[in-house]
Amino acid sequence: MLVLAATAAAYYRFVRRAAEPASTEIAYILPESAPVSDSPAEIRLGVATLAEGDRVEVLERTPHWARVRMEDGRSGWLEADDLLDAASYEKGRRLLVELQKEQPQAAGHPGGLANLRVEPSREATQIGQLAANQRVDIFDRQLVDRPTAPGAANAEPVRDVWYLVRAGREAGWVLGRLISLDVPDAIGRYAQSFNMVGWLVLNAVQDGERQVPQYLVVDRVGTQEFDFNHIRVFTWWSKRQEYVTAYVESNLDGHFPIRVRQIDGMPYFRLRLVGKSGEKFQKVYRLDDTIVRPVGTVEGWESDAMPARPERRGRRGRR
Repeated sequence: MLVLAATAAAYYRFVRRAAEPASTEIAYILPESAPVSDSPAEIRLGVATLAEGDRVEVLERTPHWARVRMEDGRSGWLEADDLLDAASYEKGRRLLVELQKEQPQAAGHPGGLANLRVEPSREATQIGQLAANQRVDIFDRQLVDRPTAPGAANAEPVRDVWYLVRAGREAGWVLGRLISLDVPDAIGRYAQSFNMVGWLVLNAVQDGERQVPQYLVVDRVGTQEFDFNHIRVFTWWSKRQEYVTAYVESNLDGHFPIRVRQIDGMPYFRLRLVGKSGEKFQKVYRLDDTIVRPVGTVEGWESDAMPARPERRGRRGRR
């Protein structure tokens, strides 16, 4: 009998258990830390503490709890709200990778805790949380209709501004009203008379032993539909130790992101604009010493092509 019992136990442990299908649900820890317990009961013992981003296998779920297997093979229970599904986690990782290639349009910080979401929507999955006063780089802006509340079918639609941000090892969308912009101190006084919403470094110039950045600044005045409608370029006047306005242009219906490139040691920047008939195009500019020169336009927003060079006068027909 003892031999038979031992044989049955061994069979169940090594054969039957091995044949059971492995859990296919993978999840990741959402908060900065999450306690794992031996039971979901009111009286329970701690098993481990997992950190944000740790990978687990979900073995079982209840409405409020999940039993998980950790990387070291141990299992335990944690609150279901502490888990982020694998698909949303991967979307967040892809956002982070994509933003590594882009240039921030602005920077800021939340005044309090702020949820990061996988898409610009209050209903989208939360993929992280920003701490109060945590620095964020801002890459894009979207204006999104807020879902209509039940019983308010005839109410005017309310629109939310969302920012696409990166904060350390996290990236996602956050409600724009939760973010305060941090204009660089060097150009802060110029923001007092304008609604400055973005700034990009075009290049840096030598002033004695230091390098001083020169800026493209964008403002938004009298509209929410567009990310900006006014640009200025600030160049450095070393003799007076101050910035001067080298270029101004208004009546632009523009969207982020703005892109800056160095070509043959000279900074170029490209604006994504919308024409009067709704057509999308890019306008390209060059900073030549302290002079900004419009180079031309390119159709569409995705092309990296440079504008075609205008034909020189009098050249046509010559041999």
